[in-house]
Amino acid sequence: MRNRIKDLREENELRQMDLSKKLRLSQAQYSRIENNEYELSYDGLIKLAIFYNTSTDYILGLTDVKKPYSRSKQQD
Repeated sequence: MRNRIKDLREENELRQMDLSKKLRLSQAQYSRIENNEYELSYDGLIKLAIFYNTSTDYILGLTDVKKPYSRSKQQD
């Protein structure tokens, strides 16, 4: 997972601070997530998937397809 979230961040030319604010974490906590020293919460995983317009499966490394699944109306 750590490589995917770091790759997505770098592909979008974002800083760790940008994502830490989005997830309401400190930059140090976000850095530890990227370095696989800290677990990303379920809520954080969903926020990143929506933010990057991808699937949680892609972030978790379960698929190489970046395109997200159709989202249910409840999540919109």
